[in-house]
Amino acid sequence: MKYGLIISAVAAASFAAPALADGKALYMEKTCIACHGKDAKKPLTPEYPKLAGQNAKYAEKQMLDIKSGARANGNAAAMKGVMHLVSDAEIKELAKYLSEIK
Repeated sequence: MKYGLIISAVAAASFAAPALADGKALYMEKTCIACHGKDAKKPLTPEYPKLAGQNAKYAEKQMLDIKSGARANGNAAAMKGVMHLVSDAEIKELAKYLSEIK
């Protein structure tokens, strides 16, 4: 019985949702680095915002609004093409990471 319980636990763990990548990894993977810079402090052009140290709730809301189309002003069009690659959970992780950059 003991072994059956262990096997069941292992099987259940294998079906668990995959772990979410950390914010820094997502920043690199989702191409944020291309426009906002390696450290989120030196964007490609002066029109793009510096994201380092940004308030997490604000950053999350902006990304969600761009993804949904609720925000379509300024440089939102450039972001719209990328945001479909990012899940809402990943947006939350990205926003948290950006807020923690000093």
